[in-house]
Amino acid sequence: MADRSYRLLRRALAVGCLLAAAGLPAEPPVTISPSVTSSAVTAEPTILRVLQMNLCNSGRASCYTGRSLATAAEVISAEAPDLVTLNEICQDDVAALERVFATVHTGRSAVSAFQAAGDRRSGADTRCRNGQPYGVGLLTHVQTPDTPHAVYRGIHPTQDLADPEERPWLCVNVDSVLLACTTHLAATDYHVALAQCSHFLDTILPTIRRHGGYAPTVLSGDLNLRDDGDPDVRSCTPPDHQRVDDGALQHIIATLDIKLCCRRSLVMRGATDHPGLLATLSIDGGRPGRPPA
Repeated sequence: MADRSYRLLRRALAVGCLLAAAGLPAEPPVTISPSVTSSAVTAEPTILRVLQMNLCNSGRASCYTGRSLATAAEVISAEAPDLVTLNEICQDDVAALERVFATVHTGRSAVSAFQAAGDRRSGADTRCRNGQPYGVGLLTHVQTPDTPHAVYRGIHPTQDLADPEERPWLCVNVDSVLLACTTHLAATDYHVALAQCSHFLDTILPTIRRHGGYAPTVLSGDLNLRDDGDPDVRSCTPPDHQRVDDGALQHIIATLDIKLCCRRSLVMRGATDHPGLLATLSIDGGRPGRPPA
């Protein structure tokens, strides 16, 4: 696994100085650790099932029940997804669910990542009621513990200034076959959520591809935008992407070199205020690292 990392500040005002120090062109705030240069050939289509869950587990929101982590573990055990994206979680929730995730993928090595939301008032992380950092997470699996994978993370440069929580995003490169991402967009101003969605898809993802090379890409998360809403989630979905949703605020958006199908909502038994959203991704075999023609 490569050791090199480019660490960029979260705040957009500081990005230019740090990038200049790293010898890179000015880009949005992105942390990359480590990079991937694999060009292995995949002969057969890669089939992955992606599960999105918003667990409302901060302990501070009115939707908190204290049961969502146990319910999420049950859903992971029952559905055996290959990729799990998590919103509104505490940092230790990722490790707890990774242990469950590993038991349903015994032939692979589980990988997890977490990105805390920022707190504008303190300049540090937003915290759960239990004191842990609060944010978004991702679970997936790779071939072996030594399989190189890249983690990309950051804070959206556009935020609702009336809300002290600064919304984060997170991506993991899976076996150089898939770039898997999640985010939880602004809930207090839907026009801010739309701006965050557009910037992520139009600016942050191209920046990641310039640093790490192209891979088919999926974004799964609570975007706090609706199909046919005002604003409409379709306004930030590029024409070379496809999308499914849970009929409300959670969406899975994928590039067209992924076959996205079989969307299903999963009952969380009142443990959180969102259903689970499950879909299947089929990635054609061939050489990763180039966009579709």
